[in-house]
Amino acid sequence: MKAWLRHQKTALRSALLRLAGQPFATLLTAVAMGVAISLPAGLYLALDNLGRLAGNLPAQPEISLFIADDASTTQRSALAARLRQADIAQARHVDKDEALAQLSAAQDLADVTAGLPDNPLPDAWIVRPRDSSRAALIQLAGELGTLPGVAESHLDSQWAERLAAALSLGRMGVWLLAALFATALIAISGNAIRAQVLARRDEILVSRLIGATDRYTRRPFLYLGALQGLFGGLASIGVLAGAGWLLKAPVAQLAGLYGSAFHLAPLAPLEWGAVLSLPALFGWLGAWLSVSRALGQVSAH
Repeated sequence: MKAWLRHQKTALRSALLRLAGQPFATLLTAVAMGVAISLPAGLYLALDNLGRLAGNLPAQPEISLFIADDASTTQRSALAARLRQADIAQARHVDKDEALAQLSAAQDLADVTAGLPDNPLPDAWIVRPRDSSRAALIQLAGELGTLPGVAESHLDSQWAERLAAALSLGRMGVWLLAALFATALIAISGNAIRAQVLARRDEILVSRLIGATDRYTRRPFLYLGALQGLFGGLASIGVLAGAGWLLKAPVAQLAGLYGSAFHLAPLAPLEWGAVLSLPALFGWLGAWLSVSRALGQVSAH
């Protein structure tokens, strides 16, 4: 066990010395990897923040029923009775004075609404059906909209459903983009390692003559690929942190104009760990593929 750890330590030291001996090439490789990693990671972060913003919406779809101004007391009572039936999970009446007060408070329009001679808003019912399937919602909204005394019905979940579908499509795009860039990382690491293996061809041949195995020869290059991926992950974190710092103030200003306290949230610690560990894994894989092929070429020559 001690011998194995000593070999691992020696291989790691050798990889670090090789990187330190070529600082400019190491920096360029890290930057190239960092940019490649930051694109899918940044898109994932943007979708995560957009999903968090959409998460403030009601969890279940709702139907808004706007009562006609000339609706009679009988019609209003009949509508209330209909909304107490079994297919309605919850129905909440919103008086037009309450709605105007909420609008004034939410949008800071108190000065505007105070100057209105009459309240332009109608009385309304906010209805939450038991069956939230798309077909059932459309059917119920159409039925309630034709009841006497109802001026208009509106299914409030339509745009939220479209947003959820767009987020789902965006997440699928993130995974496809991440797969493409993972392939690119493997190729970048593999090419860099292959060049170093071929440059040390004579050294590798001498090592084999004195009994070095392919596993022993391969080990420093595997550490080299993993370290390149790790440095690429660090560069990606720097890119994402810089982008977040630049966008923080504009996003907060835009949210403030809409009366929202929304702010950009960074990646979670586990996600930061993935940004560091996955590039290291892909770098190791690229190094393993490349050095195995390169060692075969060295032996052939």
